Amino acid sequence: MSAVPATPPPASADGAAAVLLPAPAQDRPAWRVVPARVAAMCVVELQKLRHDRTELYTRAVQPALWLLVFGETFTRINVIPTGGIPYRDYLAPGIIAQSTMFIAIFYGIHIIWERDSGVLTKLLVTPTPRAALVAGKAFAAGVKAIVQAVVVVVIAALLGVHLSWHPLRLLGVMAAVLLGSAFFACLSVTIAGIVRTRDRLMGFGQAITMPLFFASNALYPTTSMPDWLRVVSAVNPLSYEVDALRGLLLGVPAHLPLDFAVLAVAAAAGITAAAALLGRLAR
Repeated sequence: MSAVPATPPPASADGAAAVLLPAPAQDRPAWRVVPARVAAMCVVELQKLRHDRTELYTRAVQPALWLLVFGETFTRINVIPTGGIPYRDYLAPGIIAQSTMFIAIFYGIHIIWERDSGVLTKLLVTPTPRAALVAGKAFAAGVKAIVQAVVVVVIAALLGVHLSWHPLRLLGVMAAVLLGSAFFACLSVTIAGIVRTRDRLMGFGQAITMPLFFASNALYPTTSMPDWLRVVSAVNPLSYEVDALRGLLLGVPAHLPLDFAVLAVAAAAGITAAAALLGRLAR
Protein backbone atom coordinates (compact mmCIF):
# COMPACT_ATOMS: atom_id res chain seq x y z
CA MET A 1 0.00 0.00 0.00
CA SER A 2 2.84 2.35 0.74
CA ALA A 3 6.07 2.83 -1.12
CA VAL A 4 9.42 2.85 0.65
CA PRO A 5 11.19 6.17 0.11
CA ALA A 6 14.16 6.25 -2.21
CA THR A 7 17.66 6.70 -0.90
CA PRO A 8 18.09 10.34 0.09
CA PRO A 9 20.90 12.38 -1.45
CA PRO A 10 24.10 12.60 0.56
CA ALA A 11 23.88 15.19 3.29
CA SER A 12 26.69 17.32 4.56
CA ALA A 13 27.34 16.43 8.18
CA ASP A 14 29.67 19.37 8.65
CA GLY A 15 27.08 21.79 7.22
CA ALA A 16 24.30 20.38 9.37
CA ALA A 17 26.45 20.50 12.49
CA ALA A 18 27.60 24.03 11.74
CA VAL A 19 24.12 25.51 11.85
CA LEU A 20 23.57 23.88 15.24
CA LEU A 21 26.65 25.29 16.94
CA PRO A 22 25.63 27.34 19.95
CA ALA A 23 25.89 31.08 20.17
CA PRO A 24 27.73 32.52 23.16
CA ALA A 25 25.62 32.22 26.31
CA GLN A 26 25.73 35.96 26.96
CA ASP A 27 24.31 36.72 23.51
CA ARG A 28 21.30 34.42 23.47
CA PRO A 29 19.16 33.30 26.42
CA ALA A 30 18.38 29.60 26.78
CA TRP A 31 14.71 30.01 25.94
CA ARG A 32 15.70 31.28 22.49
CA VAL A 33 18.45 28.76 21.73
CA VAL A 34 16.36 25.57 21.57
CA PRO A 35 13.64 26.93 19.22
CA ALA A 36 16.38 28.36 16.97
CA ARG A 37 18.08 24.97 16.76
CA VAL A 38 14.78 23.21 16.06
CA ALA A 39 14.21 25.64 13.19
CA ALA A 40 17.78 25.17 11.93
CA MET A 41 17.40 21.38 11.93
CA CYS A 42 14.08 21.69 10.11
CA VAL A 43 15.66 23.89 7.43
CA VAL A 44 18.52 21.43 6.95
CA GLU A 45 16.01 18.62 6.41
CA LEU A 46 13.87 20.61 3.98
CA GLN A 47 16.88 21.54 1.87
CA LYS A 48 17.00 17.89 0.77
CA LEU A 49 13.76 18.45 -1.14
CA ARG A 50 15.63 20.60 -3.65
CA HIS A 51 17.61 17.56 -4.78
CA ASP A 52 14.69 15.19 -5.38
CA ARG A 53 10.99 16.09 -5.44
CA THR A 54 9.98 12.91 -7.28
CA GLU A 55 8.74 11.18 -4.14
CA LEU A 56 6.12 13.85 -3.45
CA TYR A 57 4.76 13.59 -6.98
CA THR A 58 4.71 9.80 -7.22
CA ARG A 59 2.95 9.51 -3.88
CA ALA A 60 0.04 11.52 -5.32
CA VAL A 61 -0.90 8.56 -7.52
CA GLN A 62 -2.23 6.41 -4.68
CA PRO A 63 -4.53 9.09 -3.14
CA ALA A 64 -5.90 9.83 -6.61
CA LEU A 65 -6.74 6.15 -7.09
CA TRP A 66 -8.42 5.95 -3.68
CA LEU A 67 -10.60 8.96 -4.47
CA LEU A 68 -11.30 8.07 -8.08
CA VAL A 69 -11.85 4.29 -7.79
CA PHE A 70 -12.77 3.55 -4.19
CA GLY A 71 -14.59 6.84 -3.60
CA GLU A 72 -16.61 6.77 -6.80
CA THR A 73 -17.55 3.10 -6.38
CA PHE A 74 -18.77 3.40 -2.80
CA THR A 75 -20.57 6.65 -3.59
CA ARG A 76 -22.66 4.69 -6.09
CA ILE A 77 -23.18 1.73 -3.76
CA ASN A 78 -24.18 4.03 -0.89
CA VAL A 79 -23.76 1.44 1.88
CA ILE A 80 -21.61 3.45 4.33
CA PRO A 81 -23.49 5.99 6.49
CA THR A 82 -21.87 9.40 6.00
CA GLY A 83 -24.44 11.78 7.45
CA GLY A 84 -25.93 12.79 4.12
CA ILE A 85 -22.74 13.86 2.34
CA PRO A 86 -21.38 12.01 -0.73
CA TYR A 87 -19.00 9.25 0.25
CA ARG A 88 -16.29 10.69 -1.99
CA ASP A 89 -16.42 13.92 0.02
CA TYR A 90 -16.43 11.97 3.28
CA LEU A 91 -13.42 9.95 2.12
CA ALA A 92 -11.23 12.88 1.02
CA PRO A 93 -10.03 14.01 4.51
CA GLY A 94 -9.24 10.39 5.40
CA ILE A 95 -7.12 10.00 2.27
CA ILE A 96 -5.28 13.24 3.05
CA ALA A 97 -4.43 11.87 6.50
CA GLN A 98 -3.48 8.50 5.04
CA SER A 99 -1.12 9.93 2.43
CA THR A 100 0.65 12.16 4.94
CA MET A 101 0.98 9.29 7.41
CA PHE A 102 2.60 7.11 4.75
CA ILE A 103 5.21 9.83 4.17
CA ALA A 104 6.04 10.17 7.87
CA ILE A 105 5.93 6.53 8.96
CA PHE A 106 9.13 5.64 7.09
CA TYR A 107 11.05 8.71 8.24
CA GLY A 108 13.16 6.56 10.53
CA ILE A 109 14.86 5.11 7.44
CA HIS A 110 16.42 8.52 6.82
CA ILE A 111 17.79 8.52 10.37
CA ILE A 112 19.38 5.10 9.81
CA TRP A 113 20.94 6.35 6.55
CA GLU A 114 22.33 9.35 8.44
CA ARG A 115 23.79 7.02 11.06
CA ASP A 116 25.43 4.85 8.41
CA SER A 117 26.92 7.91 6.68
CA GLY A 118 28.22 9.41 9.93
CA VAL A 119 25.91 12.44 9.90
CA LEU A 120 23.99 11.42 13.00
CA THR A 121 27.13 10.99 15.09
CA LYS A 122 28.31 14.51 14.25
CA LEU A 123 24.89 15.95 15.07
CA LEU A 124 24.82 14.22 18.45
CA VAL A 125 28.17 15.69 19.53
CA THR A 126 26.87 19.23 19.06
CA PRO A 127 25.43 20.94 22.17
CA THR A 128 21.95 20.82 20.62
CA PRO A 129 19.54 18.82 22.81
CA ARG A 130 18.43 15.54 21.28
CA ALA A 131 14.80 16.59 21.66
CA ALA A 132 15.55 19.63 19.47
CA LEU A 133 17.17 17.42 16.82
CA VAL A 134 14.18 15.09 16.78
CA ALA A 135 11.68 17.97 16.81
CA GLY A 136 13.41 19.63 13.86
CA LYS A 137 13.30 16.43 11.84
CA ALA A 138 9.71 15.70 12.89
CA PHE A 139 8.42 19.11 11.86
CA ALA A 140 10.36 18.88 8.61
CA ALA A 141 8.44 15.67 7.94
CA GLY A 142 5.30 17.64 8.77
CA VAL A 143 6.13 20.32 6.21
CA LYS A 144 6.69 17.62 3.57
CA ALA A 145 3.32 16.16 4.54
CA ILE A 146 1.68 19.57 4.11
CA VAL A 147 3.03 19.70 0.55
CA GLN A 148 1.54 16.24 -0.02
CA ALA A 149 -1.76 17.36 1.52
CA VAL A 150 -1.92 20.32 -0.88
CA VAL A 151 -1.50 17.93 -3.81
CA VAL A 152 -4.31 15.68 -2.52
CA VAL A 153 -6.61 18.66 -1.88
CA VAL A 154 -6.08 19.84 -5.46
CA ILE A 155 -6.83 16.34 -6.78
CA ALA A 156 -9.97 16.16 -4.63
CA ALA A 157 -11.14 19.55 -5.89
CA LEU A 158 -10.60 18.49 -9.50
CA LEU A 159 -12.68 15.38 -8.83
CA GLY A 160 -15.56 17.53 -7.60
CA VAL A 161 -15.17 17.16 -3.84
CA HIS A 162 -16.82 20.10 -2.06
CA LEU A 163 -14.22 21.57 0.29
CA SER A 164 -14.07 24.71 2.39
CA TRP A 165 -11.51 27.26 1.21
CA HIS A 166 -11.71 29.61 4.20
CA PRO A 167 -8.15 30.74 5.05
CA LEU A 168 -8.49 30.04 8.78
CA ARG A 169 -9.81 26.55 8.10
CA LEU A 170 -6.93 25.86 5.73
CA LEU A 171 -4.48 27.01 8.41
CA GLY A 172 -6.15 24.56 10.77
CA VAL A 173 -5.73 21.81 8.17
CA MET A 174 -2.00 22.55 7.93
CA ALA A 175 -1.68 22.51 11.72
CA ALA A 176 -3.47 19.15 11.99
CA VAL A 177 -1.32 17.64 9.23
CA LEU A 178 1.86 19.05 10.81
CA LEU A 179 1.11 17.62 14.26
CA GLY A 180 -0.12 14.28 12.97
CA SER A 181 2.87 13.80 10.68
CA ALA A 182 5.28 14.87 13.44
CA PHE A 183 3.88 12.12 15.65
CA PHE A 184 4.16 9.42 13.00
CA ALA A 185 7.68 10.55 12.07
CA CYS A 186 8.69 10.31 15.74
CA LEU A 187 7.03 6.89 15.98
CA SER A 188 9.19 5.81 13.04
CA VAL A 189 12.35 7.19 14.67
CA THR A 190 11.42 5.44 17.93
CA ILE A 191 11.04 2.12 16.10
CA ALA A 192 14.35 2.79 14.33
CA GLY A 193 15.99 3.25 17.73
CA ILE A 194 14.69 -0.18 18.76
CA VAL A 195 15.29 -2.27 15.62
CA ARG A 196 18.34 -0.28 14.35
CA THR A 197 18.30 -1.67 10.79
CA ARG A 198 16.55 -0.55 7.61
CA ASP A 199 15.13 -3.96 6.77
CA ARG A 200 13.53 -4.41 10.18
CA LEU A 201 12.17 -0.88 10.15
CA MET A 202 10.62 -1.37 6.70
CA GLY A 203 9.00 -4.56 7.98
CA PHE A 204 7.57 -2.82 11.05
CA GLY A 205 6.44 0.14 8.94
CA GLN A 206 4.59 -2.08 6.50
CA ALA A 207 3.07 -4.01 9.39
CA ILE A 208 1.59 -1.02 11.24
CA THR A 209 0.49 1.36 8.46
CA MET A 210 -2.59 -0.52 7.33
CA PRO A 211 -3.79 -1.41 10.86
CA LEU A 212 -3.45 2.26 11.81
CA PHE A 213 -5.39 3.25 8.69
CA PHE A 214 -8.20 0.72 8.96
CA ALA A 215 -8.48 1.15 12.75
CA SER A 216 -9.39 4.80 12.26
CA ASN A 217 -12.39 6.73 10.97
CA ALA A 218 -10.74 7.42 7.61
CA LEU A 219 -12.95 5.05 5.60
CA TYR A 220 -16.05 4.70 7.76
CA PRO A 221 -17.55 6.27 10.89
CA THR A 222 -16.73 4.78 14.27
CA THR A 223 -20.44 4.05 14.80
CA SER A 224 -20.14 1.31 12.15
CA MET A 225 -17.24 -0.40 13.95
CA PRO A 226 -17.45 -3.34 16.35
CA ASP A 227 -16.93 -2.39 19.99
CA TRP A 228 -13.34 -3.66 20.18
CA LEU A 229 -12.35 -1.65 17.10
CA ARG A 230 -13.92 1.50 18.55
CA VAL A 231 -11.56 1.16 21.51
CA VAL A 232 -8.56 0.90 19.17
CA SER A 233 -9.81 3.87 17.13
CA ALA A 234 -10.18 5.94 20.30
CA VAL A 235 -6.43 5.66 21.03
CA ASN A 236 -5.33 6.01 17.41
CA PRO A 237 -4.01 9.56 16.72
CA LEU A 238 -4.95 9.16 13.05
CA SER A 239 -8.64 9.15 14.04
CA TYR A 240 -8.28 12.57 15.65
CA GLU A 241 -6.40 13.94 12.65
CA VAL A 242 -9.13 12.70 10.29
CA ASP A 243 -11.86 14.13 12.54
CA ALA A 244 -10.14 17.53 12.55
CA LEU A 245 -9.63 17.50 8.76
CA ARG A 246 -13.23 16.46 8.17
CA GLY A 247 -14.58 19.24 10.37
CA LEU A 248 -12.31 21.88 8.81
CA LEU A 249 -12.63 20.89 5.16
CA LEU A 250 -16.25 19.72 5.03
CA GLY A 251 -17.80 21.78 7.82
CA VAL A 252 -19.32 18.72 9.49
CA PRO A 253 -19.54 18.48 13.31
CA ALA A 254 -16.14 17.69 14.82
CA HIS A 255 -14.34 17.86 18.15
CA LEU A 256 -11.61 20.31 17.19
CA PRO A 257 -10.33 21.24 20.68
CA LEU A 258 -10.03 17.55 21.63
CA ASP A 259 -8.54 16.66 18.24
CA PHE A 260 -5.78 19.25 18.43
CA ALA A 261 -5.10 18.52 22.09
CA VAL A 262 -4.62 14.80 21.38
CA LEU A 263 -2.42 15.52 18.35
CA ALA A 264 -0.26 17.98 20.32
CA VAL A 265 0.17 15.55 23.24
CA ALA A 266 0.93 12.69 20.84
CA ALA A 267 3.56 14.78 19.02
CA ALA A 268 5.20 15.80 22.32
CA ALA A 269 5.22 12.20 23.56
CA GLY A 270 6.65 11.04 20.24
CA ILE A 271 9.47 13.59 20.38
CA THR A 272 10.29 12.54 23.95
CA ALA A 273 10.39 8.83 23.09
CA ALA A 274 12.40 9.32 19.90
CA ALA A 275 14.92 11.58 21.65
CA ALA A 276 15.42 8.97 24.38
CA LEU A 277 16.27 6.28 21.81
CA LEU A 278 18.32 8.43 19.44
CA GLY A 279 21.56 7.69 21.24
CA ARG A 280 20.93 3.95 21.09
CA LEU A 281 20.48 4.19 17.33
CA ALA A 282 23.85 5.91 16.95
CA ARG A 283 25.75 3.19 18.82
